[in-house]
Amino acid sequence: MNDRSQMNKFSLWLLAWPIFIEVFLQTLLGTVDTLMVSRISDDAVAVVGFSNQLFNALTTLFITIAGGAGILIAQKLGSKRSEEARTIAIIAVKVSGMIGLALSVLLYLEPHFIARLLNLPERLLPLSDTYISIAGGGMVLTALMAALSTVIRNTGNTRGPMYTAVGINIVHVLLNYAFIFGAFGFPQWGLTGVSISTLVSRLLAVILLFYMFIHSFERKVGIADIRLKDRKLFKEVLRIGWPLGVNMSCWVFSQLAIYTFLAVLGTKELAARTYMNTLESFCFMLGYAFALAVQIQIAHLYGAKRTKEAYQSAYKALGIGLIVVSFNALLLFLLGKQLLGLFTDDKEIVAMGISLLALNFLLQPGKMLNMALGNALNAVGDTRYMMIISIVSMGIVATGCSYVLGIHLGWGLIGIYCCMIADEYVRGILILFRWKERKYLRKVEDGSPVNHLDAPRGGVRLEV
Repeated sequence: MNDRSQMNKFSLWLLAWPIFIEVFLQTLLGTVDTLMVSRISDDAVAVVGFSNQLFNALTTLFITIAGGAGILIAQKLGSKRSEEARTIAIIAVKVSGMIGLALSVLLYLEPHFIARLLNLPERLLPLSDTYISIAGGGMVLTALMAALSTVIRNTGNTRGPMYTAVGINIVHVLLNYAFIFGAFGFPQWGLTGVSISTLVSRLLAVILLFYMFIHSFERKVGIADIRLKDRKLFKEVLRIGWPLGVNMSCWVFSQLAIYTFLAVLGTKELAARTYMNTLESFCFMLGYAFALAVQIQIAHLYGAKRTKEAYQSAYKALGIGLIVVSFNALLLFLLGKQLLGLFTDDKEIVAMGISLLALNFLLQPGKMLNMALGNALNAVGDTRYMMIISIVSMGIVATGCSYVLGIHLGWGLIGIYCCMIADEYVRGILILFRWKERKYLRKVEDGSPVNHLDAPRGGVRLEV
């Protein structure tokens, strides 16, 4: 592949639009999935929602590996070191699979203990035993999906994971329909059927992604490569990846704490925030797609030592993202009453939601600032800085101040939402100043290696 076609492959729009379609359809079909599960019972929805929060928290364990590997793969491809990129990809998939397998065994064998440990209500325990043991038993498939999708996406092929995600989500919804309503000659298996549907769709996804993975590099990946090791490259992955995992954990636990505060305020406040969370996801997903795309693009440019282009790419993605999310926030505000009416007839909840939609004008630009420039810092390997400011801001501003304003001072839902907005801007402004420093970019311009573990290598050292 010549340099021109390689760079076209890593252009912002070509990377972004498949990511957007993938995220949009996953969100849309996820909403449909939730509505279908609600036909079983409200308890079933509660169990699925609770279990998915648990699964999301556990995914941070292998996202650490997949996230760090993805950034390094794009960097290595940019610096024409495709063999190292290939080695990193194989190691990432292998290690992620091993972590996922350990989690699968734990969730399959001890669903009751885990549910009790997390204080799930007694009446939900029988349903949770079923769902956590079956769907959670497939965490190895989730780990492989995350690793394979990340690896493939960071080679510049964002269409492959998009097609796979669309296909398996359609299969999942169809199987849910069959197992919940007894369609197509299937029995009505209820929540057990939903669990099986989840496993089958994930298995199909892994098979498709493995096929793409095998052909993602100049040299085809073979069975013998499973024995491939390289301690130095794995240290690079961990150096970038573990702060990503901590960063994601901060967000997961801060959101969990905020939902706990909302539960203290009452069910209506909790419901209003839940509905807003769904609407917001549609609001910022196109901006999120550009943020993911620019991370891949900047990592590739950084590896190629094209630092000026890498620096400007972040601002280009930020500018486009700000226009998009601001327009979406306006549209959401104008249609807010009608959209909230699709979820609830409670006038008090709708009124709360509309007031939050007004504040959403402030939230979305801050969130976009974080996503675009935060991913830019991740792309050049500055993940520890991101981790530190996330720990401080999410811990003090998002979580601590939410309790003080929302609960202690009695500002309620509005107070908590204002603290969430403040957290986005505190982190966003700190990230903006960090990116303007060009710290990692200047190191490359001064002749330093792309990352501190890089050194002249006559080839990829393999330990077999």
